[in-house]
Amino acid sequence: MFDIDRWQEIFSSIRSNVLRTILSGFTVALGLFIFIVLFGIGNGLNNSFAKAFTRDATNLIMIFGGKTTLPYAGLQSDRTITLRNDDFDAVVKESEGKLEYASPRYQTNLMVKYGKESGNYQVNGVWGDEKFLENRTMIDGRYITERDNELKQNVAAIGRMVWRDLIRDGNPIGKDLNINGTMFKVVGVFSDPGGDWDERHISVPLSTLQQLKKGSDTVSTVMLSYNPNMTPEEGVKYGEELEKKIKAKHKISPDDPQGIRVSNNAVNTQDSFAFLFVITAVVGFIGLGTLLAGVIGISNIMVYIVKERTKEIGVRKAIGAKPAEIVALILQESIVITVISGLVGVGLGVLALKLIGNNLEDYFITDPSVGWGLIAVAFFCLVFAGSIAGFVPAYRASKIKPIEALRND
Repeated sequence: MFDIDRWQEIFSSIRSNVLRTILSGFTVALGLFIFIVLFGIGNGLNNSFAKAFTRDATNLIMIFGGKTTLPYAGLQSDRTITLRNDDFDAVVKESEGKLEYASPRYQTNLMVKYGKESGNYQVNGVWGDEKFLENRTMIDGRYITERDNELKQNVAAIGRMVWRDLIRDGNPIGKDLNINGTMFKVVGVFSDPGGDWDERHISVPLSTLQQLKKGSDTVSTVMLSYNPNMTPEEGVKYGEELEKKIKAKHKISPDDPQGIRVSNNAVNTQDSFAFLFVITAVVGFIGLGTLLAGVIGISNIMVYIVKERTKEIGVRKAIGAKPAEIVALILQESIVITVISGLVGVGLGVLALKLIGNNLEDYFITDPSVGWGLIAVAFFCLVFAGSIAGFVPAYRASKIKPIEALRND
C-alpha cells in the first residue's frame, strides 16, 4: 500500500488515461452528488413540516361554532351555533385524564391606544393555558393567570409586534393601554412562532373581556390539547367524541358538517406523517438507486480497464509478478479513483445545498441539508463497492496464463 513505485505507477496510469479515469470517476461523483442533493431536499421538506407544526401545539384541538345546514330534533336548519362558557366546562368535565391544557377564547378586534399611537388589534379573552396551546414564549413579564380571571383584572399580555408598534422604546411592563376606552396594564410581552400576525395579538382575562361585552358568556373557540401520551389515532378518536357530545348538547344532526367545526392537529399529524413517510421512502429509493448506478458504472468501467490491460498483466506475470501483486495494483488504482471522485461528489453536493439555502421556501423546502454521518456512510459504502468492482475483474485477470494474456487482442 505504501510502495512509492506502485503509487507512481498508479498516477502514471491515471495521467496516460485521462478520459478513462474521468469516465470511471464521473459515475461515482454523480451518484454521491445526486444522493446528497436528494436527501438534502427530503430533509428540507421535513424541516418545513416541523416548522409548520411548531406554530401551535401538535396535539391541539380547536372547536368552533358554525351554522347548521340540516334540520334536526324539530329545529330548523340555518341556526347559528354560539359556544358559551358551559360548553367549555362540559368539555373539561368529560375529558378527565385526557387533557393536557385547555382554555376558552373569546376574540374580537378593538382599537388600542398608547399615547399618540393607536391601532386596531385582535384582543383575545383567555385563560392562562393559552400560552402553551399557542406555543408562546415570554420575552418579559408574565402571562394571564387563573387569579386574573377570578378577580376580573384589567391586565394584558401583548405580542412583540404590539410592543414595537405602540410603545416602541423602553420597558412595556407596567404601561397602560387604552383598549376600547378601558385601561389595561401590560404585565407581559410574548413571542409567537406564528410570526408577526400572531405577535399582533393581545391576551386579556376572559372574564374581564366578557364583562366589557355587557356580561356575555360567549366564547369564540374552545381550545385544548390532549394528553401527549395518547397516539395521533387516539387523538383523532378523542376529537370525534368531543364533536359528537357538543353536537348532541346543541341538538345538531350528527351528519351536519357545519354546525360545529373541529380542527384537530392529530388528523394533520397523521396525514403529514404518512406523506413524509412516502417522501422519505421515495427519496431513499432514488438515492440508493443513484449509488447503485455508480457502483454498476464503475464496475463496468473496471472490467473494461482490466480487459484493456490484459497484455500488460501477461507481461507482468511473465517476468515474475505474483497474482496478489497484480490484484493489489488494480485494486489500489480503483480505490484511488473512487475516493477522489467520491470527495468531488461530496463537495459538489454540499456546495449545491449551500447555494440552494432557503431559496426554495416557496416550494415548502426549508434549510435543505444532510448530516455528515449519512454522507460518510454513503461515501464509504461507495468506496467499498468500488473496491469490490476493481477486485473481481482483477482477480480473474490474475488467474489468466501469461501466454493467453499475451495472445489477447
